[in-house]
Amino acid sequence: MRRTRLTALIGLGASAVLALAACGGGTSSAPETPPSDTAGAGGDTVCATVDQAGTDELAEICKKGVITVSTDPSYPPQSSLNKDTGEYEGFDIDVAKEIAKRLGVTTEWIAPNWDVITAGSWNGRWDMSVGSMTVTEERAKVLNFSPAYYYTPASIAVHKDNTTINNLETDLDGKRVGACSACTYDAYLNKTLVIPGYTFNFVVDDVKFSGYDTDTTAIQDLSLGDGARLDAAMSSLTTLQGAIDAGSPIKIVGDPLFYEPLAVAFDKSADSQSLTDAASKIVEEMHADGTLSELSKKWYDGVDYSVTKN
Repeated sequence: MRRTRLTALIGLGASAVLALAACGGGTSSAPETPPSDTAGAGGDTVCATVDQAGTDELAEICKKGVITVSTDPSYPPQSSLNKDTGEYEGFDIDVAKEIAKRLGVTTEWIAPNWDVITAGSWNGRWDMSVGSMTVTEERAKVLNFSPAYYYTPASIAVHKDNTTINNLETDLDGKRVGACSACTYDAYLNKTLVIPGYTFNFVVDDVKFSGYDTDTTAIQDLSLGDGARLDAAMSSLTTLQGAIDAGSPIKIVGDPLFYEPLAVAFDKSADSQSLTDAASKIVEEMHADGTLSELSKKWYDGVDYSVTKN
């Protein structure tokens, strides 16, 4: 079978691409409301031009001067809670801070369960999710989305002692592969993944899938030993490399199976269209001026994931 690649690109225009959780759910161990980020509000910003007598979500955020952002700190280097400083850090965190800065507001953070974020109907508890969410039709029923702000490679890892899994097209047959439940990796391994505008060749056959609350938990089980609980785990290359850098005894096998577009999300039930439009324009500007490229290189060892790969 041919190697899996995405054969179409999602454009960077504000027209909709549509979303599913890339990372998977799970309860975060982080507190609900760590300290707010107070950097850089003001200047030539979106809020400087907004009629604050308005009643939509963007006007309310500009009036408050604060945007509340949800994220999932289980996925370094995208997002994690620094135990020493008590603050969030990572690529997603920096992206959210830059969006807030260009809006003209500061950030506050919240870490609800992933399935609560993707369910919509946030009831004003937060305004925006910057948590590496993949785009599909199902999520678009309840959420609005920005253009993709980066594209992560979905990859396979095995225990460092494994010598039998080398060819992803053949060597995973019948093997126990762990990943997040009800996420893109689950769907890919079960050959049900659909992302509008993309075509997949499902080269991995007949795995024994094990679902987890997060990819991180699957990686922890893989780290227990070769075949102890899992033969392999699937996650983004960035998450797998982050685990390796933190000392997990695993190794990445083969090339990425596919690249997935990740977008900023907003609650459709919250009159969020003007906020979605403003943030979408900011994401496009961050692509154009190189900000997303710089942030990607900062957090991913010089690699620019802000552009698609064929």
